[in-house]
Amino acid sequence: MARPQPPPWVHAAVLLCLLGLGGAIEIPMDPSIQNELSQPPTITKQSVKDHIVDPRDNILIECEAKGNPAPSFHWTRNSRFFNVAKDPRVSMRRRSGTLVIDFRSGGRPEEYEGEYQCFARNKFGTALSNRIRLQVSKSPLWPKENLDPVVVQEGAPLTLQCNPPPGLPSPVIFWMSSSMEPITQDKRVSQGHNGDLYFSNVMVQDMQTDYSCNARFHFTHTIQQKNPFTLKVLTNHPYNDSSLRNHPDMYSARGVSERTPSFMYPQGTASSQMVLRGMDLLLECIASGVPTPDIAWYKKGGDLPSDKAKFENFNKALRITSVSEEDSGEYFCLASNKMGSIRHTISVRVKAAPYWLDEPKNLILAPGEDGRLVCRANGNPKPTVQWMVNGEPLQSAPPNPNREVAGDTIIFRDTQISSRAVYQCNTSNEHGYLLANAFVSVLDVPPRMMSPRNQLIRVILYNRTRLDCPFFGSPIPTLRWFKNGQGSNLDGGNYHVYENGSLEIKMIRKEDQGIYTCVATNILGKAENQVRLEVKDPTRIFRMPEDQVVKRGTTVQLECRVKHDPSLKLTVSWLKDDQPLYIGNRMKKEDDSLTIFGVAERDQGSYTCVASTELDQDLAKAYLTVLADQTTPTNRLAALPKGRPDRPRDLELTDLAERSVRLTWIPGDDNNSPITDYVVQFEEDQFQPGVWHDHSKFPGSVNSAVLQLSPYVNYQFRVIAVNEVGSSHPSLPSERYRTSGAPPESNPSDVKGEGTRKNNMEITWTPMNATSAFGPNLRYIVKWRRKETRETWNNATVWGSRYVVGQTPVYVPYEIRVQAENDFGKGPEPDTVIGYSGEDYPRAAPTDVKIRVLNSTAINLQWNRVYSDTVQGQLREYRAYYWRESSLLKSLWVSQKRQQAGFPGDRLRGVVSRLFPYSNYKLEMVVVNGRGDGPRSETKEFTTPEGVPSAPRRFRVRQPNLQTINLEWDHPEHPNGILTGYSLRYLPFNGTKLGKQMVENFSPNQTKFTVQRADPVSRYRFTLSARTQVGSGEAVTEESPAAPNEATPTAAYTNNQPDIVTQGWFIGLMCAIALLVLILLIVCFIKRSRGGKYPVREKKDVPLGPEDPKEEDGSFDYSDEDNKPLQGSQTSLDGTIKQQESDDSLVDYGEGGEGQFNEDGSFIGQYTVKKDKEETEGNESSEATSPVNAIYSLA
Repeated sequence: MARPQPPPWVHAAVLLCLLGLGGAIEIPMDPSIQNELSQPPTITKQSVKDHIVDPRDNILIECEAKGNPAPSFHWTRNSRFFNVAKDPRVSMRRRSGTLVIDFRSGGRPEEYEGEYQCFARNKFGTALSNRIRLQVSKSPLWPKENLDPVVVQEGAPLTLQCNPPPGLPSPVIFWMSSSMEPITQDKRVSQGHNGDLYFSNVMVQDMQTDYSCNARFHFTHTIQQKNPFTLKVLTNHPYNDSSLRNHPDMYSARGVSERTPSFMYPQGTASSQMVLRGMDLLLECIASGVPTPDIAWYKKGGDLPSDKAKFENFNKALRITSVSEEDSGEYFCLASNKMGSIRHTISVRVKAAPYWLDEPKNLILAPGEDGRLVCRANGNPKPTVQWMVNGEPLQSAPPNPNREVAGDTIIFRDTQISSRAVYQCNTSNEHGYLLANAFVSVLDVPPRMMSPRNQLIRVILYNRTRLDCPFFGSPIPTLRWFKNGQGSNLDGGNYHVYENGSLEIKMIRKEDQGIYTCVATNILGKAENQVRLEVKDPTRIFRMPEDQVVKRGTTVQLECRVKHDPSLKLTVSWLKDDQPLYIGNRMKKEDDSLTIFGVAERDQGSYTCVASTELDQDLAKAYLTVLADQTTPTNRLAALPKGRPDRPRDLELTDLAERSVRLTWIPGDDNNSPITDYVVQFEEDQFQPGVWHDHSKFPGSVNSAVLQLSPYVNYQFRVIAVNEVGSSHPSLPSERYRTSGAPPESNPSDVKGEGTRKNNMEITWTPMNATSAFGPNLRYIVKWRRKETRETWNNATVWGSRYVVGQTPVYVPYEIRVQAENDFGKGPEPDTVIGYSGEDYPRAAPTDVKIRVLNSTAINLQWNRVYSDTVQGQLREYRAYYWRESSLLKSLWVSQKRQQAGFPGDRLRGVVSRLFPYSNYKLEMVVVNGRGDGPRSETKEFTTPEGVPSAPRRFRVRQPNLQTINLEWDHPEHPNGILTGYSLRYLPFNGTKLGKQMVENFSPNQTKFTVQRADPVSRYRFTLSARTQVGSGEAVTEESPAAPNEATPTAAYTNNQPDIVTQGWFIGLMCAIALLVLILLIVCFIKRSRGGKYPVREKKDVPLGPEDPKEEDGSFDYSDEDNKPLQGSQTSLDGTIKQQESDDSLVDYGEGGEGQFNEDGSFIGQYTVKKDKEETEGNESSEATSPVNAIYSLA
C-alpha cells in the first residue's frame, strides 16, 4: 500500500481494474491467483515461418505455451497428424511442445522437410502456432567445366557470368583471381546484383589476371570456386607502351573508338519491378560505353527519398530501405559520357503482405458481460479474414447463441462460463499470411486483496500522500474507503479516490491519523484491508547557521538546532561547498553545532547543515569568510580585524499599554565596526508559532524604542544588531506580552470572483494574518448578488479563504463583498468587487474566413466576428488551427501535427507565418474564451508556393592527402520545392591572403565532390547551398582541416610572409656560402699545381717496400709526366688502366698502405690488399691528403 514504489503486481491489478470491452489483460502474477484461476492456452514461443536448418545438426522446431491447467501439445505435418511416438528419432521436450529430431544414430534430414504446425490444448481451448516450413540448407557443388579464353577487342563491353549453383539460402557471390587476390572494382569494372562481373569497356591491363567466381554458403561456411576465366584482349598498342600509359586521353591514344552509352543490365529502355512493403528496393543500371559512363538516378514527379535512399556499386545501384506505398512510381537511371546519354525507366510497384491494423487481444470477462474480438489487417491486395475456434473453422464449430460474427469482428453478448475458448484469426493474401490467437476467458472470482494486511504508513504533516489498495475480482469489484471503521465513504474535500481505488489525501493534518479500511465488493462477496496512518511532525532547523567573517587561526562555531518528531531518528550532517564535509581533528561536530579550531584559508566557503530523518529533511546554509593576517597595518583601525557585532542582551518591556510597549536592550560589542541598525522582530504563538517576523528598524545609536502593537496578539520580541560586516545573532527572546482584543480594523484583500465551472462562481481572498485578526475566532462574511438587478444580498460565513456559489447562469457579473469578523465584532464596511460566474464554451465559429497567400511562408486571414452572446464568456482571442496536409513533393513525408496562431481581442484579420513552402495546408478557426475553444469553422485549404531550400545537412570536409579534398553532404531537411541543384563556392586562403574564388554547380542528385589542391600549404573555405527555381537557400560554410604541422603556425606563416627562398637575407647567405666554397676550390687547385709533397703517413712501422723511392720521409714526389702507368696497375689492350680489385671507400684510401696517385692527385691505382690493411690496424694511421680532405681541413 505504500505510495513511493508500488510492487509490480500493483500495476497488473490496476490494468484489470480498468478493463473494458475487448481489453487485453494479463492475470496478476501472484502465485496464489495464478494457481487458482483457469486460463486457456497462449503460445509464448515458436520457430520462424521459414525455418532453414543446418543438415549437420539436430533439428529443433520450437513451440512453447502457457495456460492453467498446463497445456498438452501435438503436431501436424503437411496438414496431417504427426505421430511423434512412432519415430525413434523424434522427441518432444518435457513441459514443452518443442520437437527435437536427432540424427546421431543416422538418418537423412531431407526426409523431414515439410510444413509443421503446433497445437497447445487444455480443457478451455486450443491455441495454434504459425505454419512452420522446415527446409534443410543446401550447398551443391559447382559443375566442372572447361572455359576457353575469352577473346575481346579493347574498348568493347564484356560480361563474365557466374551462374552459381542454387543453394538454400542463396550464397554470397564475390570475384577473385585463382591466386585468391580480390578483383579491383570501380565504375568501369563491377559486380552486379546477380553475381555477374561487368566490364563497361575492356582495357588491355584487364588480361593481367584471371577471374574466378566464388560462392560462400551460410550454414556450411564453405566457399566454392568456379574455374577461372582468362581474357585475351586484342589491341593496337602493347600495354607497356610508356608513351601512352599516362596519356590524358587514354582511349583515343590507344586507338579505341569512343562510343555512346548502352545498357548491359537491364536490357532495353524500360522495365518493371515489384517489391513488398517493408523490404528493401534495389534498382540497378549497368552501362557500357567509351569513356566509362556516369550513372545518375531520378524519380519522376519528385525527389528521391533522401532519408531512405542510398547509392551503391559506384552509383550503379539505388537502394531504398523499408519501402512503403509512397515509394511506388517511375524511377529512371541516366547513363552519360561525353559522347551522349541514355536512360532506362523502371516502373516500381509496391505490394504488401498482410500487416496488422488491429490485432486481436485476449478477452477476460465476467459472467453476463459483453465483449468483442477485432481482427483488422491491411495489405495489397486486400487480405481475406478467416476465423477459427480451437483450431477448427468457425463455420464447423458448434453454434453459440451468445456469439455473432460481423466480418473482422466477433461480438460476445451475455457471456457464460461455457463461452471460454481460443479463437484464431488468419488473414492472408498472395504474398503471405498472419495468424493470431486470442482467448476468451470468463472468470467468476470473489474479491480478494493483493497487498499485505495491516500495513503501517508514516507521513509528514501537511504533505500529500496516497494509499493504494490493489485488489482483484470478477466481475470488477467496487472499492470504498472508511476511516476508523466508521462514517461514510471517504471522497471529496481533502480526499480523492482514483478509479483504480487509490485514496489520495491532499494535505495531511494531525486529525488524519488513524486506521483506514478499503472494502472491495462484487456480487460474489467482499474483501477488505486496513492500513494504519501515522502523522509525524516535520523536521525543521529553527536555529540556522549564519554567515561569519573570522580571522585566520581563531575558532568559529556554526549553530544548527533542529526540531523533529521524537519518534523518528534524526541524523545531522554537514556539507562544505555542496560536498560532504570530512570532519578532521580540527573540527568537532555536535548535535546542534559544528566547531572549527584554528581556522585556515582553506576553511572558507559555504557550509550546509542537513537534518534528515527517514521521512524528510531540512537544509540551512551559511558562508564562512576567513580574513588573512594584516602584516603591515597603515593605522590602528586597519590593524584590528572587523567582525559582526555581538548579540544584544537583557531585553526589557516597560510602559505596557493596549496598543504599544517600550522595548529596551543593552548593545553587544561592535567588534571594530560601528553598529548602524537594530532590527526588532516578533513571534506570536497562535497562527504561526515559532516563526519570527520583522517588526521595525531603528538607528544604531538607540537602545530603546516604543513598539506599536496589534490587538489580541501574544507578542515575544528579539533584537538583531547590524554593522557593515553583517548581522549579529538574534538576542534571547523577551518575555511575552498579550494585547487585548478588538473588532477587525480591515478586511481581507485581493477579493476575486471567478467561475471554475459553467454554473458556479468561486469567491477567493487573501486571509488576514495574526496582527490583523484583532481577536479570536476570525471569520469572513461573504455577500453576493447579480449586478444591476437590485436583488437582496446573499451571504455566508466562511472560516477559510474561498467560497463557491452554485447554480449560477453562464458568465453573469456579480457584486461581491467580503467582511472580516471576530468575537469582538465586525470589521469596517467592505468595498464592492465585480466578479463573473463561470464561462461555457463558445457556441459559434467565425464565418466567411478568407485566405490570401502573402509569400511561401505566410498567409493573411480575414473573418467575420461572432455575436457577443455566443461567446458565453470573455473573448480571449480568435484562434487559427492549421496543419500541413502534404508536401507537393510526393516522396516527402510531412508531420501533420496541428499548430495554432492566436489573434487576441476582437480582431478581424491576422497573419499566419512560419509555414513550410510548397505544401498543402488545411485551416480551421475557432473563438476562444476562458473555458476553451468553440466549434470549428469550415475547413479551408490553401497551398504555399515554392520557396528556397534550407541548408544542406551534414556537410563534411575531409582531406585524405595533401593533393585532394573530399566533400560530402546530404540533401536539405526542407527542400521547400523541387531542387534544381547545388552551388559550391570555394577559395584558397593562407592566413589573411585570399585566393581566387571558384564556383561549381551540381545536379540535385550529386552529393559528393573532390577538389584538387593547387598547393599543399593553403587551406580552403567552402560555401554550399541548394537551389530551387526560386533561388538559392541558406548556405553552410566549412573549412578544410589544417595539416598537422599547421596546428601551431609560426609567426611568419600566420602573418602571411613570402616564401623563405624569396627573402633577401636568405639569398645573400647562399651567395656567401657559394663564394667560400669557390675560394676553397681555388686554393686546393693551386696546391695541386705546385706538385708539392703530400704526406701519406706520419709514422709507419711497416716499410713501404723496395719500390718506394721516398721511404725515408714517408712522402710521394708527383712528377709532371702524363700517361705514365702507376706501379701495381695493369694496362688493358686499349691503353686504359684496369683495376684488379673492387673499389673501396675514401675511408680505405686514408687508412690503406701502398697506393699510387697520378699527377693531378687522383687515386686510381691498385688498392692496398686486405692483408696489408690488417697489418697496420692498431698503429697510428696516416691520412692521404686528397682535394676533399684539403677542403675539410681549410673549412
